[in-house]
Amino acid sequence: MKKLSSLCASGLMLMTLTLTSAIAADPIRIGAIISKTGPASFLGEPQDITLRHYVKKINERGGVLGRPIELTVYDDATDANTARTFASRLIDSNKVVAVLGPSTTGITLAVAPVFEDARIPMVSMAAGIEIVEPVRPYVFKTPHTDRMVCLKNIADIKSRGFKRLAMINGTDGAGKTLRTECTAAAKAAGVEIVADETFNPTDGDMTPQLTKIKNRPGVDALLVGGFGQALALVTRNYGQLGMTVPLYHAHGAASNAFIKLAGNASEGVRLVAPLLVVGAQLPESDPTRKVVMDYDKTMREITGAEASTFGGYSYDALMLVVNAIERAKSTDPKAIRDALEATDGFVGVTGVFRMSKTDHLGIGERSLYMVDIKGGRWSVKP
Repeated sequence: MKKLSSLCASGLMLMTLTLTSAIAADPIRIGAIISKTGPASFLGEPQDITLRHYVKKINERGGVLGRPIELTVYDDATDANTARTFASRLIDSNKVVAVLGPSTTGITLAVAPVFEDARIPMVSMAAGIEIVEPVRPYVFKTPHTDRMVCLKNIADIKSRGFKRLAMINGTDGAGKTLRTECTAAAKAAGVEIVADETFNPTDGDMTPQLTKIKNRPGVDALLVGGFGQALALVTRNYGQLGMTVPLYHAHGAASNAFIKLAGNASEGVRLVAPLLVVGAQLPESDPTRKVVMDYDKTMREITGAEASTFGGYSYDALMLVVNAIERAKSTDPKAIRDALEATDGFVGVTGVFRMSKTDHLGIGERSLYMVDIKGGRWSVKP
C-alpha cells in the first residue's frame, strides 16, 4: 500500500509538474494590424519585418514571463473597413491581450473604438494627435504628434524670415490633421497661409496643384503633409516643375525610402525627423543612442538598408508592451494597460517614454530634429 501510495503521489506530482509546465508554456497572444500593402505600404513593410524579427528574438531568449509570444499580424491593405474586420477577429478568434498598430492615423481612429469596447490595450504607430487627445483609456501610440511636428516646422520657417507659406496636404487622416495643426501653428506664429492645396494618397500626379502654387506670387516656402509614397511623388513633381521655393516636409518623409523614391528632387528638402534618422550624429552621452544604433545595425543586417523610422515606431510599440507585461507580471489586458500608463523612463528608438493618465504618448519635442537632405543623406540643422 505504501508503495502504491508513493507511486500515486509521484504520478500526481508528475502530472502536476506537466500541467504547470504546459500552463507556463501557454503563449502570450499579441496582435498587429499594419498596412503592409496599399498606399501606406511605405510604413507597413518595415513594421512587419521589425515585429516578426524581434518577437522571434524574444522567444529565443525564453519569451516573456517564461512564455513565448504568439504574434498574429494582419495586413489591412491601407483600408479602414478591412482593419475593422481584423480588429474583431483579433479579439474574438485570436484572443489577444494587446495590439500593435495600425500604421496610419485614419485607420487607427477607425479601430480604436473596437479595442476600447473590448478593453484591449492598443499601441498605435500613427502620428495623429486625435489618437491620444483626448485620452482613450486603452489607446497609446509611439510616433510624435503632428502638432509637435507642425510647431517645430513653423518655428523654423519663421526663424528664416519666411512670412508667406503655401501648403499641400493629403486627404488621408495624417494629411488632414497636419493641415489643421500646421494652419493653427502658422496663425499663432504670424505666418500667412497664401495657398492651400490637397492631394489623394493614390493620385499619380500632383502637377496641377503645384503649378497653382508656383504661379502664386510671394510664396516664401512650401510645406507638404501626408504619408506614404505620395510624398515622394509630390517632391518629384516639384523638381520637374523647376520650383525653387524652399520645400518642407513633415515627419512622414523621414525615411531613406523617401529619398530613394524622390530622387534628386529630394536634395535640399528640410523636415522634422525623429531620433532614428540622426542616430549616428547623437552624442555618446545620449541615452537613446545605443538603442537607436543597435536597431539600425539589426535592420541593416536583415534588409541590407538603413533602418526606417516607421519600423522604429513598431519596435517601440512591441517593446513597450513587453516591458509593461514584465512590470505587471501579468498578461491580463487591464494590468498591461495600467503598466503602459505607468511607463516612466523607457528608452526606445523614438525617445524616452514617460507616460501618465493624461499622456498616452510620453515623448516630447526634444527627440525631434530639423534635418536637411544633402547628397542623398540626412544633415542635422543646429
